[in-house]
Amino acid sequence: MRFLKILYVQVILGIIAGVLVGWLMPGFAPIAKMISDTFINMIRMVIAPVIFFTIVAGVAGAGDMKKVGRVGVKSLIYFEVVTTLALIIGLVVANVVKPGAGIAIPHAANKQVTEITQQASTVNWGEFFTHIVPSNIIDAFAKGDILQILFFSILFAIGLKMLGAQGQSVLVSFSKINKVLFNILKLIMRLSPIGAFGGMAYTIGKFGFATLAVLGKLLLTFYITGILFIFVVLFLICRYYKINLWNLLGYVKEEILIVLGSSSSEAVLPSVMQKLTDAGCEKEVVGLVIPTGYSFNLDGTTIYLSMSIIFLAQAYGIDLTLGQQLTVIGILLLTSKGAAGVTGSGFIVLASTLATLKVIPIEGLALLIGVDRFMSEGRAIINFIGNTIATVIIAKSEKEIDMTVYKNVVEKRLHSPEVGKTESPEVNGLSVEA
Repeated sequence: MRFLKILYVQVILGIIAGVLVGWLMPGFAPIAKMISDTFINMIRMVIAPVIFFTIVAGVAGAGDMKKVGRVGVKSLIYFEVVTTLALIIGLVVANVVKPGAGIAIPHAANKQVTEITQQASTVNWGEFFTHIVPSNIIDAFAKGDILQILFFSILFAIGLKMLGAQGQSVLVSFSKINKVLFNILKLIMRLSPIGAFGGMAYTIGKFGFATLAVLGKLLLTFYITGILFIFVVLFLICRYYKINLWNLLGYVKEEILIVLGSSSSEAVLPSVMQKLTDAGCEKEVVGLVIPTGYSFNLDGTTIYLSMSIIFLAQAYGIDLTLGQQLTVIGILLLTSKGAAGVTGSGFIVLASTLATLKVIPIEGLALLIGVDRFMSEGRAIINFIGNTIATVIIAKSEKEIDMTVYKNVVEKRLHSPEVGKTESPEVNGLSVEA
């Protein structure tokens, strides 16, 4: 049937198949993890060069250095305001719903909690900002360190721009290389249903549904809070800037489903950069906001962190005072910013925060290990949506978005009879289905 050729339909079928296989064949989980990891690694291999060439082409090609600085400062202010709102919402909802009340406390920390605690003790959050400057750019590219690549890319673009006309040949070459990278990405995205299948089969096969019965209230509270954040906070921001949230979400629906299946917003970083550029946002704005947002605008992660701390306090019967909860906000405003750059970031940041707070036993993390994987999809989706909206909002506030192109691509596209054909429209250089 024709609709089976549409990418997001294929991804939905992959997710459903993954749930069924994980449930009926839990022994398949290790193979499923290999499938999921391979797909994500295929995406990761193009992330570093895509960020580099996109930023250099955008900033050096048409960029104004004052504008680059203004966009960077505006982005950081926006990220700080929105993530602070996310933290406060997480704390308020957890205090009202009380998902940790009546939960049985683990008697001892298991091996995984001990390892997480040791990792957290080695994290020096004060060094996070100095880490942005790479000591070796080859190493930064090899590790895929987004912030270090971003920093170097901006400097390279400034240096190239200073060459004037002499640098044009380099820009032309970079533009061609970028097109090649996105052609590679098109091929990889065709495999996204398989990647989503592997990710979901691993989650269900390894952790099962039993954990959901024990900590279902926390899981439900987290997802309801995430939905409220998107359709209240982000909706109001979009409304203020006259952006239709539903249309924008419809435009990136394939990416949302891939994030759901893979539990990783990183899996769609290059594709959302291309889609937003195709939608009329200037390259330099997209190139600056999206990569920076992946470290500084983690709305889903901040909701999860604040809610988890209150959950653990309730489980241990610890009544945090208003002053202590304000302290939690203050600590998380710092620690959550480094979450994206740390492997196993959610738990490590949470352990680091608990160690700093010194009120809630770190051993309580054992409660969250089983259910954490089921929350990771929600964190990743909220992070992704938050960064997509932030890019459009900042581009519009800077008048760096062609609204005619945006409306043709994002709004009219959703109602066009062309949707569903296997050939992609010219305005969308990435889509493999629309």
